Parts: sequence; C-alpha cells; structure tokens
Amino acid sequence: MSDFLSRLEQFLDTRGESSKIEQLTPDASTREYFRISWKNGRAIACVYPEPFIAAEQSYLDVTSLFQSCGLPVARVLEYDEELGVIVIEDFGDLILRDELGIADADRREALIDQAIDLIPRIQVATQAAFDTDSIASRLKFDAEKLNWELDFFKTHYFTTFKKQPLDAAADAALVEEFNQISEELESKATVLCHRDFHAANLMLDQGGELRIIDHQDARIGSLAYDLVSLLLDRVTEPPTAEWLAIKRRRFLAGREKLGLASIDEAAFTDEFRLQTIQRCLKAVGTFSFQSANRGKTYFVPFITPMFQIVLRAVDNIGRFPALRSILESELK
Repeated sequence: MSDFLSRLEQFLDTRGESSKIEQLTPDASTREYFRISWKNGRAIACVYPEPFIAAEQSYLDVTSLFQSCGLPVARVLEYDEELGVIVIEDFGDLILRDELGIADADRREALIDQAIDLIPRIQVATQAAFDTDSIASRLKFDAEKLNWELDFFKTHYFTTFKKQPLDAAADAALVEEFNQISEELESKATVLCHRDFHAANLMLDQGGELRIIDHQDARIGSLAYDLVSLLLDRVTEPPTAEWLAIKRRRFLAGREKLGLASIDEAAFTDEFRLQTIQRCLKAVGTFSFQSANRGKTYFVPFITPMFQIVLRAVDNIGRFPALRSILESELK
C-alpha cells in the first residue's frame, strides 16, 4: 500500500467514514487524487507528499480567493494538515480537453469561448488577491521565474531529451535573448493568472457548466498568460493567425464588459506573441522532461507544433535571431 493511500485511509478512519476509494490518475503531479464516498455522497481527496500548514497551503488560500470572487472552483469540504489531505467537491469526470476531442466544430468553438470568458473573471480578482494578501499576490512571473522556465526548456529539450547540448556560442546567444524576453514580460506582469489555464484543468460539471481546477499555482503575470495557455497548449497543429486574432478580440471585449481597462489590440497582440514564445518553450521543456525522465512519451507529438507556433511568433515580432536559427534547425 502506498503512503498516500495509507494516510487517506487513516484520515477517513479517524472521521468514521467507511469509504470506497478509487484512485485517479493525475497528469504531471506530485499529488495523488482519489474519489471517495463522503457523507452520503462522493468527493475528491487530494493527498499531498507531506504535511502542510493550512495558513501557508496554496490550494486552500487560492480556493478561498477564487470563491470569494465568484469563480467556479470546488468547495473545500475538509482537510487534515498532519496527514496532508484535502477533501474537495467532486465535479465528475468530464474534462474539457476530452469533450473538445469529440465535440463538433460549433460546440468546440462555444466551449473555447466559454473558457476564454473565465480569464477576465480571474483578472478581476487581482485587487482582491492583494487586499487579502493571498499567496498568489506574493508570487509573480518575474524575470527570475520566467528565465528559470526557459532554462528548464533549454536543459531538458537539448540535454535530457535530445542528448545534444547546444554549443557554447549558441547557448550564450540564446541566454541573452531569453533574458530580454523575461525582462519584458516581467514589466507586463500586472494581473492575477491561473498559471496553468488549459483544457485539462477545466471540467464540465453535471449541469454542463465550466469549472476551474488545479488553480493552486496562481500568481501575478501578463494579461496574455492564461489566454496563451488555453489556446496554444498541447495542440497537434498550429491554429491559424486569423482564429487567434478572433479569440484575442473576444478576450479583450470580455475584459471591457467586466469594467477592466481597455487594452489596445495591437499592443496586446505583441504581448500575446511575446508570451507565446515563453509559455510554449516552457511547455516543450515540460514535454521533454516528462517524456525522458518519466516515460510519458505521449507528450512528444506536441513538441513540433509548439516549435512551429514559437517560430511564427518570433517572425511576427521580428527579433530574437538566435532563437529563430535554432527553431529553424529543429524544424528541418
């Protein structure tokens, strides 16, 4: 029996809950998830690798923040600091990514638009995050964090996955450009972001409403961060520039409907492209690491489309020649 399951059983036993336990499979998580019987219904138990202090626990903190701002996240039903267990509301099994895979074109677009409409609602919560001193308000996509993610890509794609490290000159040139990208994006980090807002972290509940999950890593970032994540994560074919423009306009209109500041479309397009470079390269680093170190080779088919998307963004921006050269070489 795993330590995770043992602690969950201890948690349930101390509460007099005789529960049927079904293990669920997280994607790339250090936590383990279980569906359990709970108080004449069912719930999801998240078991962490180690004990936590509730006041410092990011999932509890961000859930409280999101709920206070009317965002559709699961209610916390109970938790145990020492055993490292949090029990939350069960939304069912329908992940948005799975539904998008079987939906017809009209429903697919409608669901994507519904997801886009959640992003301005998260950004509305920015002030509340600061007012309540949420953990999310104390974390930021600053240059150090952004650069760390880009270095993660460089290390795990070239060295871990390909086993072909860059030569010293190419590496130095790429590091210089990564510094530029990170510094520019830090200057744009002004709003609350989910941080991993993609179709695998959205669910459809029993009533067909979209619900947000896996939000514990929320932090302050660019206006474009969550939109890039939603539209460009794990695609097998790069979307058209026209389609992306339509979705950007919907996002900007959604912000204005909620009373947020109007954003110039051209300026936002530039920010979106810059964030695309950073976020998609970060994703390639994750795909490379998960494939090479954890045997999750189903991530590999997403690498080439990510590079194609990044190259298009680099070409549109008209900068970063070292990155362009490397991407062109990888896509030959």
